[in-house]
Amino acid sequence: MRVLGIDPGLRNLGWGVIDVVGARLTHVANGICHSFGKDEEGDLAQRLVSLHSQLTEVLRTYAPDAAAVEHTFVNKDAVATLKLGQARGIALLVPAQFGLTVGEYAPNAVKKTVVGVGHADKGQVDHMVKVQLPGVKINGPDAADALAIAICHAHHLQSAGRLQAALRKAAG
Repeated sequence: MRVLGIDPGLRNLGWGVIDVVGARLTHVANGICHSFGKDEEGDLAQRLVSLHSQLTEVLRTYAPDAAAVEHTFVNKDAVATLKLGQARGIALLVPAQFGLTVGEYAPNAVKKTVVGVGHADKGQVDHMVKVQLPGVKINGPDAADALAIAICHAHHLQSAGRLQAALRKAAG
């Protein structure tokens, strides 16, 4: 199974693709979709179009079977939170346009899955992604976070699969 993780951001939207075979995780690709422009409201639509176009190309190129996106956290700046939410909408929309169901995870859940603690810093996440995907060259912190989201989703899909198998076995 091929899993795409997406770390939403209006300026930098991180993405990471991994392959999952049994318990083995393999790095496929990672990167960052950059949107350029001023922070003026009229420019927001063009930035979102740019992110949509770039992320669509990622899905066309790597053809994932599953996708996951990090939940948006609310910060003190309501306007920034709303703009981030719009970028997150693109991160949800594009995989859905390819027929994928999109998993959603809180940042602490991703960190707990990948690092073992829910309040890990970016350096710890980066390190543990490299441990779990040996030889990976990460294209920046947003791409590291996206790979962590993909790893988190892979673990959750594996757990759900084991649960379903156990339920089928118990039912007869």
